[in-house]
Amino acid sequence: MAHPRTHRRAGTTSAVGDPDWQAWCDAWTRHIPLLTGRTDLSVLVAPGAGGGAPACFYPDARRIEVNATHIGAPDIANPRRAGHKRLVPAAYGLLVHEAAHATHSQWRTPAGTPPIVAAVADLLEESRAENRQRGRRRGDRRWLRHTVTTLITPDDAPVDDPWHAAHLAALLLARVDARIITAKDIRGVRAAVTAVLGRKKLRQLRDVWRQAHTVGDTEAQAMVDLAWRWCRILDIDPHRQPEPPQPDAGQFAGQLAQALADYLAHATSLTPAQYTAGQIQSRHGTPATWTRRDPTDSEHAAARTLAARLRRARTHQPEPDTRPSPVPPGRLRTRHAITAQAQAAAGTMLTATPWQRRATLPPPKPTLHLAVLVDTSASMRAYAAPMAAAGWILAHAARTNQATTTMIGFGSRATLLVSPRQHPAHVLQMRAVGGTTAFTDAVKLADHLLHLRQPGRVRMLAVVSDGDLPDITPAQRLITTLHQAGCAVLWLRPADLPGHTFTHTTTLLVADPVQAVDAIADAAVTALEHA
Repeated sequence: MAHPRTHRRAGTTSAVGDPDWQAWCDAWTRHIPLLTGRTDLSVLVAPGAGGGAPACFYPDARRIEVNATHIGAPDIANPRRAGHKRLVPAAYGLLVHEAAHATHSQWRTPAGTPPIVAAVADLLEESRAENRQRGRRRGDRRWLRHTVTTLITPDDAPVDDPWHAAHLAALLLARVDARIITAKDIRGVRAAVTAVLGRKKLRQLRDVWRQAHTVGDTEAQAMVDLAWRWCRILDIDPHRQPEPPQPDAGQFAGQLAQALADYLAHATSLTPAQYTAGQIQSRHGTPATWTRRDPTDSEHAAARTLAARLRRARTHQPEPDTRPSPVPPGRLRTRHAITAQAQAAAGTMLTATPWQRRATLPPPKPTLHLAVLVDTSASMRAYAAPMAAAGWILAHAARTNQATTTMIGFGSRATLLVSPRQHPAHVLQMRAVGGTTAFTDAVKLADHLLHLRQPGRVRMLAVVSDGDLPDITPAQRLITTLHQAGCAVLWLRPADLPGHTFTHTTTLLVADPVQAVDAIADAAVTALEHA
């Protein structure tokens, strides 16, 4: 995780220009003196610029870089016209953000500063620089607001611990005091941060960032001293823990990530599930690819058959029960009888039920949340076609059964193939290529979409894979967490391929792809019957 995602970087940049974006480079280089008051800066706009961040300022090279992917295409707007910024508000906001660093971040971290202290100082500098830029050019607040959703991702709060809660507070809550965003914008984030840190620690951290906002542009030691104070509040000894803690891939995201995803989704007019799916799918790697085809008659029939099986599984035998009644026969409930008399005497509608009679009532029908993860690596090529059909069949069978299903492919990265509550018109015929590095991402996405760790429904994760994963240990921790939360994990392994068997799973060796599809359907029906 970057701390923070955009900042100043010493040294020179290795990014190269792109002729297609030269007009943007020239226009923004001519424009940057207006934002900074400096005439010695150049701006590079190109795909991949920014050194891995959306944008970056290189003080030694006196150069600002903006990744062109945040603009889209070179012809989306004319950068020489003032109105172009309204068409690319996030990208222009990145330019303003880096202009704030170029103007106000005039200090360098002293030599010998522990890395974790330097990281905190840079973190505090984010809102300090934006606060100074807004104070000098109040109209820039509009563009800096657009940039917040570009600079921050759920990766900034992957787990619920004090370090990441404080990190999130510095990125968002500090921007409220800098008057970039409003307290209403991040109400949910503030609640999550408070739940992890407690009110006292959060109040102490707020004192630190508010003091940082008053520090001068060249006062390096003051920023470092505040960073040391930040570490003491979090009970971090920079001599024993020199580096910022890294998240564990075997942990599910907690309330911090959920609150942050909710905020970012709302700010980008998406649902939290859509936003999280998009973030996971945008990670580096090759996504699962597919072609579309119409479902066959046999697939339509399979969907109808599975739907009928799920309906029967959800309808259990009636069980003895009792229910209230306004009239006899039954057992008289004295308190309710007195209420009924009072209602009658007052001439009001009778709502009391003074009698309780025995009845045979059907039990509540269970609901099913089923996530299917499909290994799209080259070794699973034979399973791509039947599992593509399975995704379509499951989605349509769930339609009339209060069930929610999703299918996610995992290879070099996770790809959402069938969204929850989606009834796809076409079958996505997957192509199996690449490796299996994104299994943990796929599990976390399934949990986010279907709430697999929350009780109150029948939950199942079905994985079709040989289990030959590069991240066995974190994958096992995720599976164990789901098992302990009451989510069944069904693992279907091809019998003819070597692989790994995970604990806390029901592992079946399947001889052919069709058998894997049948096994998932059978397991779903059995889970409902025993709910």
